Amino acid sequence: MSVILEFSIPSEGFTLGRVLGGPPPMHCELERIVPTAEMTMPFVWVTGNDHERFAERIRADEAVTAVIVFDTVGERGLYRIEWEDEPRDLLDGLVDADGTVLQATGKERWHFRVRFPGHDERSQFHDYVIDNDIPCRIGRTYPLTEVGRSDYRFDLSTEQREALVLALRYGYFATPSEVTLDELADELDISRQALSNRIRRGNERVLREVFRSAVGETE
Repeated sequence: MSVILEFSIPSEGFTLGRVLGGPPPMHCELERIVPTAEMTMPFVWVTGNDHERFAERIRADEAVTAVIVFDTVGERGLYRIEWEDEPRDLLDGLVDADGTVLQATGKERWHFRVRFPGHDERSQFHDYVIDNDIPCRIGRTYPLTEVGRSDYRFDLSTEQREALVLALRYGYFATPSEVTLDELADELDISRQALSNRIRRGNERVLREVFRSAVGETE
């Protein structure tokens, strides 16, 4: 049975994170990818307020041959990076274990959600991380069926899911709260109001789905 593994890694812990990290601080999100031995890196969505300086810094990196900016809408832009040599390290472990990157977002620290064909492949990736001293922090492992009961059922946007997961991970919903809305907004490099809207709308989607029958009775 397919399993999902969630883990995090500092940007300096793998080549792609190192290249995308650093000033100016921008939030990055990879498109869904299936790594292969001949893989070309996927598109990267970048959110922030200084795309020009960000692109210039990436172009100056010796590992990069070109940066293509397809479009920018407000603070969000779609990038493609061409490499001198494909950045392997972390990705080699995913290739060997037949992993599919479902979600990867980050700034100073990246959070990955990866699907493996089974527990054996997940364990293989875990062993690779340990053997190669890759500074991953392993999080949850759960069956693919659990994803069907949550993400897809609630029909959350990428931004809403990201905001809710980050808020939950850092203890925003704890009593008392362990992080402020401003701190979370800084982590995503968006305004406090934008983050508040994402959390509120995401919560509404989840609650309406969970209490569908009760809401329907009162409408």
